Amino acid sequence: MKEVAKLLNSMVEKNIISDYAVFGAVAQMRYTEAVATMDADILVSISSEGDLVLITPIYDFCASLGYLPEGDAIRVGDWPVQFVPSFNPLTDEAMLTAEYTEIDSVAIRVVRADYLAVIALSVGRNKDFLRILSLIDSGVITHKEICMLAGKHGLSDAWNNFNLRFINEK
Repeated sequence: MKEVAKLLNSMVEKNIISDYAVFGAVAQMRYTEAVATMDADILVSISSEGDLVLITPIYDFCASLGYLPEGDAIRVGDWPVQFVPSFNPLTDEAMLTAEYTEIDSVAIRVVRADYLAVIALSVGRNKDFLRILSLIDSGVITHKEICMLAGKHGLSDAWNNFNLRFINEK
């Protein structure tokens, strides 16, 4: 991940992207025990042309450094990296509030646990529900924190349904 962190910071410095934050399973590992994952998911903020968000500059920049596409990702060292343009106000806010950590003395931004849980709630796949449960079980977030952030982003019903299905709390 050190090579990924260096690449992301370089992309910001060169204005290829304006912001980023690691999310998904790799971000979860900051807060819980290690989980199996095939790739690193990176939220990115990039310029758009009207309603069209273009990730071509990311692919071009990576290719200029020898990082080539591999399926729907770009291989950066040992990691296939998926660049995911921020797709709603929740993910925009998740990037703005991301926290810095270090990987082998290289700074990298990671989505906070509460945002990670609510993004997972918004996506709603089984593996996302497991992520929420893991974050709660680890003690890094509370039901109240998730409830407040879910409510702020119009996900109260999804949170209530999750609680009824998995936790049996109101």
